[in-house]
Amino acid sequence: MAGDNPLSPESLIGHTKDATYFHVPKFFDRFGISEHGHVEIPQLFDARHGDPNAVIEPLDFQLTKFMLIEVFVAICCVAIFSWLASKVSSGERPKGSLWNTFEGMLLFIRDQVARPSIGHDADKFLPFLWTMFFFVLGCNLLGMVPWAGSPTGAFAVTIVLALCTFAIVVISGSMTFGVVGFWKNQVPHMDLPLPLAIFLKPMIFVIEVVGLLIKHFVLAVRLLANMLAGHVVLAVLVAFISVVAALEYVQSYSHPLMIGVSLASILGAVAISMLELFVAFLQAYIFTFLSALFIGAAVHEH
Repeated sequence: MAGDNPLSPESLIGHTKDATYFHVPKFFDRFGISEHGHVEIPQLFDARHGDPNAVIEPLDFQLTKFMLIEVFVAICCVAIFSWLASKVSSGERPKGSLWNTFEGMLLFIRDQVARPSIGHDADKFLPFLWTMFFFVLGCNLLGMVPWAGSPTGAFAVTIVLALCTFAIVVISGSMTFGVVGFWKNQVPHMDLPLPLAIFLKPMIFVIEVVGLLIKHFVLAVRLLANMLAGHVVLAVLVAFISVVAALEYVQSYSHPLMIGVSLASILGAVAISMLELFVAFLQAYIFTFLSALFIGAAVHEH
């Protein structure tokens, strides 16, 4: 059956999807911490009162794994940068590896991403870009933690992040050029005869607006695809061990085939994990860089 096959699409994707529980080793079942390897997340409020047909599901206020991880990342960002802001405001020279690391990353986003992409008024967008970078990075890195998960591997999360960028683009462009001016500015300036302009410019406007929407949609899909693909590959490599263990002629863990496949799977998973660690930083940078480019295009004329 597909559900019993660790290499089935349902099983592999199940390890990357959001859930109402945390998947932990079944060892914790002995202590009553988990049940069948699952630690259930409590429901805040049961609006159905036990009747599944009473009200629609969103009113149940069910917390999920990705929700808790996102809240944890947000709290960590607030705590770390509140501490860092108090240090910077004191006027002291940066001391310690932690202070220097975070300040170096912030300055990199400011000097190598925001200012070249947006221009002289880039600093007013820095709070958004800094927040986006570290939030995406935190969600990506938690995907490397066993039994946790990466919220950026869910389309619902990445599309909301992309919508935040889209909102900043539209609002900042409208504040700079006015609402009509912003949408008018989507058509590049062209010296065309009036009859030709009447014919071409409406079509160019539609193409540019559709392109604007597509760019932000792709922004969400790019982050989703890169984070999801890495986790699926890891799941495939580890699942090979379960497949070999289920073979009838493999009677023990000391079987040569079991040892060979286990070593290859573990070494492959370690290598992919190192790549995933690099991708976690890279995708946070790319998401922030593209957001800065889109904002820069919105606040400057074509």
